[in-house]
Amino acid sequence: MILRRKTKIIKIGNIFIGGGNPIVIQSMTKTETSDTEKTIRQIKELESRACEIVRLAVKDSYDAKALRIIKRRVSVPLVADIHFDWRLALEAIDGGADKIRLNPGNIYKQEQIREIAKAAKINHIPIRVGVNSGSLRSQASGVRRQASLVDRMVKSALDYIKILEKLGFYDIVVSLKSSDIFDTIEAYRRMTRFCDYPFHLGVTATGSPYSGVIKSAVALSILLLEGIGDTIRVSLTDKPQAEVKAAKSILETIGARCFGPEIISCPTCGRCAVDLVKLVKEFENKLNTVNCKLLTVNSQPLRVAIMGCVVNGPGEAKEADLGVAFGRKEGLLFKKGRAVRKIAFDGCVDALLDEISKCVSL
Repeated sequence: MILRRKTKIIKIGNIFIGGGNPIVIQSMTKTETSDTEKTIRQIKELESRACEIVRLAVKDSYDAKALRIIKRRVSVPLVADIHFDWRLALEAIDGGADKIRLNPGNIYKQEQIREIAKAAKINHIPIRVGVNSGSLRSQASGVRRQASLVDRMVKSALDYIKILEKLGFYDIVVSLKSSDIFDTIEAYRRMTRFCDYPFHLGVTATGSPYSGVIKSAVALSILLLEGIGDTIRVSLTDKPQAEVKAAKSILETIGARCFGPEIISCPTCGRCAVDLVKLVKEFENKLNTVNCKLLTVNSQPLRVAIMGCVVNGPGEAKEADLGVAFGRKEGLLFKKGRAVRKIAFDGCVDALLDEISKCVSL
């Protein structure tokens, strides 16, 4: 049982974060926001994969104006990612953005922040104070030259929060991202001492998709298991759908969320007489075409074992809610620990999906 950090509750569109609400998955579109058709398609694809908040790059007025069109055709809350030009935040708010991300490293003049906070408050839109180690202001006042990166990240966030609070603005979300997992972890840990605002977790610039998933899983899992974090994004140099898949796996692995069946499968060895790798991939791909929220029973994941080992296969299949243990040509299907019938390799995926449909209302 994870003891979550106590935070304020912040509303983003129709989603509530913080205050014990479920940890929310976020991703970011990788299209030109002004290309509304491509952007809308990507958002809808993300939503179908269980992404709950989507951030969009707003780099100019064309992107900001596109928000109004996009907003009308999607249902997921939209976050406008603003850098350098503070006026784009005002345009994004006018276009219907559900949240504004501001970077203290490039939008820092108090009169500009004041105008953004005023518009956000009128429209009941939260602001994310999004600190990134790659865009810190080196000349920030009060920061020692020898100060560590973590010190500078935390001070940057705190200084920005103080400005917003002096303006009477308190609908704040905080993020402190670095490409180094140790700096990221320490920055979030340290920030818990100074505020009760919800945290958006992420590791930035993680590298290749493979290493990016591992780095993100390590850092985010450590923080989440300590009760830190209210929304997460797994930033990958890959399609945004891959980010959502990784985020779901992290949350499911630590028991924080349930998105569908838990697949248990053996790594295969010389004893395996079937192409189990192909079978598991096919099963997983077909599961992705079904609304993942429906693939649970009483909000608990079904445990589905697909085993090709005669040593551990029958035992794992018996322990799962549903399982199949393969021998040389066919498998033995188990339900709740009881052997039911034999099934052929070629029909295994459909047989498992059919059995799942009997357990839940698809």
